[in-house]
Amino acid sequence: MEFKDQIKQLADRISKIQDKILTEEATKNALIMPFIQVMGYDVFNPLEVVPEFVADIGIKKGEKVDYAIIKDNNPIILIECKHWSANLDPHDSQLFRYFHTTSAKFGVLTNGITFRFYTDLIESNKMDDKPFFEFRIDDMKEAQVEKLKEFTKTHFNLDSINNTASELKYMSELRTLIIKEISEPSEDFTKYFAKNVYHSMVTAKILEMFRGLVKRTFNQFINDTINERLKTALATEQLKAEQIAKEELTTTDENNGIVTTAEEMEAFYIIRAILAAKINVSRVVIRDNQTYCGILFDDNNRRPICRLHFNQRRKQVSFFDTGKEEKVVIEDNSKLYDHGSRLIKVIDIYTGAGADIISEPAS
Repeated sequence: MEFKDQIKQLADRISKIQDKILTEEATKNALIMPFIQVMGYDVFNPLEVVPEFVADIGIKKGEKVDYAIIKDNNPIILIECKHWSANLDPHDSQLFRYFHTTSAKFGVLTNGITFRFYTDLIESNKMDDKPFFEFRIDDMKEAQVEKLKEFTKTHFNLDSINNTASELKYMSELRTLIIKEISEPSEDFTKYFAKNVYHSMVTAKILEMFRGLVKRTFNQFINDTINERLKTALATEQLKAEQIAKEELTTTDENNGIVTTAEEMEAFYIIRAILAAKINVSRVVIRDNQTYCGILFDDNNRRPICRLHFNQRRKQVSFFDTGKEEKVVIEDNSKLYDHGSRLIKVIDIYTGAGADIISEPAS
């Protein structure tokens, strides 16, 4: 199994069990030890992972950090753990006291869900106040997974990670600065743009006018970029659906003579595209019948997503997000995008905690 899939599997498991974890010790056993295991380190090998690692500080003896990951008989990563619901306040963290007493170059503060990675980029042997890398395991971006992969046993390389840590630190600070400037442009930031487009003297009044213009321009640019990407993604899915529909002009069930038309297949792939951001599309299944074409969740007839009634004078689609069947007339398959929220809502019903299964509608 690929590393990203292991992380996803762990995140799914954590979301299901976290509410049942009542203590910090239970957090370690249920959340943090499995994470260390996914990183490729053997939590049952004391030569590789040491729990309650002793880090003596001056005259204070017996000071311990929750875990130390060992390489070549030396600690490389120190891990301090909190209860999963605890707020991670680094200024109260024992990591700051432990860091300079060991040879470890990285410290991790975590509650099993949020992970903060620290090192000594500013002053050697003194842990930085701010983490260079932070993520929530239940909301990881692909780029974050790739960065985390560098800390796994098979990929750990101190020089490479030091370069990564430096890049992540400065990129994080630049991102914060950019967000701040976009939200509330500073005088210097505003003046830079004003001088490049306003060809007279930039007075205080002009500068104040441009402050609002710069802010609105950035917001408009961001919105336009997002909309353009959404249109491109939808167009790509539509093109795929059309290509597949052409290749599968008709699918005939030899046993009962039911024909799944190209138009029904096109609708099926559009529905899959709409739901792709919510669930794995392999869980969206088409099952044709004599009078309608059913789109089902997990191929379960008691979990209909919608029904396509395309063999009638008017094209209709049945929706089930209200708990009962409701037919809606559509002009063409592209109108299914207008009902995307209804399709997503019924998936939320089926996947929600304690959700009732909708009774099988009458044929």
